[in-house]
Amino acid sequence: MSRAQLALDVDDLPKAVAFYSALFRTRPAKLKPGYANFVVADPPLKLVLLENPGRGGTINHLGVEVESSAAVHEEIARLSGEGLFTDEEIGATCCFATQDKVWVTAPDGERWEVYTVLSDSDTFGSSAATDVR
Repeated sequence: MSRAQLALDVDDLPKAVAFYSALFRTRPAKLKPGYANFVVADPPLKLVLLENPGRGGTINHLGVEVESSAAVHEEIARLSGEGLFTDEEIGATCCFATQDKVWVTAPDGERWEVYTVLSDSDTFGSSAATDVR
């Protein structure tokens, strides 16, 4: 199953976690310093919160989480075939997880990723998502 991802910059992570926990009736699946992610069942959503004081209320990036590396590679081929520039990150550490992903940028500058999580990580990492901040 795929699900949409919305990554938001927030000014105050604890306040944002409390708000989104109440809104979606769920607690974060992962909570680290400056970072939280929610796996929301209804509607199917991966909500990521990145603490970036002064940038609260802005979109950090958007994405689609897919089930496998094979699905990421299918998207790389499809997007390239559509003539969209792709930035591939295979085995990248980002958001406290090791991931395979591909990035594309929309005409107005929104960054989208199609990704799969391979494993958890103890470090945030240095993927393109951190450059969007």
